[in-house]
Amino acid sequence: MAVNLDLKKINKTIKIFTVAQFGLIALLIYTAVNFQQRLQAVGRGYRFMNGVVYAFVIQLLLFYPIFRFAAKEAERDLAIAGMSPTQEEAKEFAKKKRWTDVAKMSVLGFYFIFALASPPDPFILSIIIYSFLLTVLTYLQCYSFAVKKGSK
Repeated sequence: MAVNLDLKKINKTIKIFTVAQFGLIALLIYTAVNFQQRLQAVGRGYRFMNGVVYAFVIQLLLFYPIFRFAAKEAERDLAIAGMSPTQEEAKEFAKKKRWTDVAKMSVLGFYFIFALASPPDPFILSIIIYSFLLTVLTYLQCYSFAVKKGSK
């Protein structure tokens, strides 16, 4: 019975991640249109595609570490779903979960501080924001993929 409840919780998380992905894609489209208009307003509309390509290259460089991180987190969640943990195992699980949350918040903080410290140039800001949104989307998709693969 506990296994079904835990898998239901993981499946609920996957559904939430799916809704979040649609929201992030909508936000990505909105920011792309917004930055394209800003770049055209300052006479540098030709730089828009450069920003998209740079963000894509950054995302390709970050893909493998994000994939490994999400796969390990999904593996941990699936491992705990199939058992009734002892108090010691629950403590270890909570400790690992806390560290992954710290890592995720550190990435969020990095992007936030990087965006604040960058010059107010729309081209540079667009690359930072596109990279952030793509990083979050990649994590959500990789986690969902790893859970589906691991639960089979």
